[in-house]
Amino acid sequence: MSKILIVEDDLSIQALLHDFIQEAGYPVVVAADGVEALAKYSEQTFDLVLLDIMLPKIDGYGVLEFIRQKSDVPVIMLTALDGEENQIRGLDLQADDYITKPFSMPVLLRKITAVLRRSSKQNDIPNTICYKDLTLDLEGYKVYSKEKSIDLTPREFEILRELLTHRGRILTRQNLLQTLWKYEFLGEERIIDTHIKNLRKKLGTADYIKTIRGVGYRIDKENQK
Repeated sequence: MSKILIVEDDLSIQALLHDFIQEAGYPVVVAADGVEALAKYSEQTFDLVLLDIMLPKIDGYGVLEFIRQKSDVPVIMLTALDGEENQIRGLDLQADDYITKPFSMPVLLRKITAVLRRSSKQNDIPNTICYKDLTLDLEGYKVYSKEKSIDLTPREFEILRELLTHRGRILTRQNLLQTLWKYEFLGEERIIDTHIKNLRKKLGTADYIKTIRGVGYRIDKENQK
């Protein structure tokens, strides 16, 4: 079951949160100030942090900034500060949600469940794509053919990743430009052809990219010929 760190200096609210969340089945650890929170966070592994902003010693923003330097564990901020600038600051520091006091315990529990569910789905995202003799390391931006490393540029890697992610589907030059460049590269669609040419040269005998004349490019599914 997901373990939750509750950081709250108001002991009555801390106790209420502790009892309600623990009763819902989550293991709970509590901290009453920023220094204690960072100490417990460094000592243990948590799946979610409930974080007050107005804390003694180190405020919630400082705690969140420290956490984000270490991991992307989900953080829900709990605070009486309901100003827009406070919410924006928390979200800019990559808080996953922001709940103002007073709040409903059943609503909070549902938000916890939703944030944990999103986090779980993100953690299920594969770190590699394998296709026949090719392996793409999505985190390291590396490609291997039969365990031999192939040196690709970032753009070549992204094009290959897109084609492998959409196996069996034809991707037009415009598809690739809009996905990878995030805007229309007017009059320069042929830049994709240049990248494909370089990709094929580097992949050598492991080149599986098919040209669909007048349309675009495709990598077939493994059971296709």
